[in-house]
Amino acid sequence: MFGGTFDPPHVGHLIAACEVRDVLGLDRVLLVVANRPWQKVGTRAITDAPTRLAMVRAATVGLDGLESSDLEIRRGGDSYTADTLAELHACHPAADLFAIMGADAAAHIDTWQRLDEVRATATIVAYDRAGGIAEERYELDDDIRTIRVPRIDISSTDIRARVAQGRRNDVLCPPGVIRIIDDHGLYRDGDP
Repeated sequence: MFGGTFDPPHVGHLIAACEVRDVLGLDRVLLVVANRPWQKVGTRAITDAPTRLAMVRAATVGLDGLESSDLEIRRGGDSYTADTLAELHACHPAADLFAIMGADAAAHIDTWQRLDEVRATATIVAYDRAGGIAEERYELDDDIRTIRVPRIDISSTDIRARVAQGRRNDVLCPPGVIRIIDDHGLYRDGDP
């Protein structure tokens, strides 16, 4: 389970998901779109959940083992990893679950709601990226598995800023994601 706001999803997300899938030999990685990302609410404008889900669906087309998931959107309300993992465990009790996140998020995992439930239900996997472990020297808990992924210096914040500046993102986001951004006029107001 690779949860996130995905506002928008970009090649960095896909590289990380594919690398973790391959390194751990996972059957599939669910890119779970947050309904209401409680840690980001009030910090910036967030694109509506159905549009973010459409972008993740477009981003994962043709990528074996990567799937979009609307689990948190269907549940509604604030999105908590503990709830998502509990639901996945209930549906797939024999499955080994992994909670995948960037090392920057893992470094602040102590701020998460019901972290003990997350740890009891899944193996936490942190991937490093530009601005990640090597550069920031994040102190991660010993029970967090770390995987290095090819570095690409890109973030959703960067994509939103580029759109607001009128710059293209043709190689930074899959074509389907670019089409949705353009069709919906997303991120033009400059609120990264």
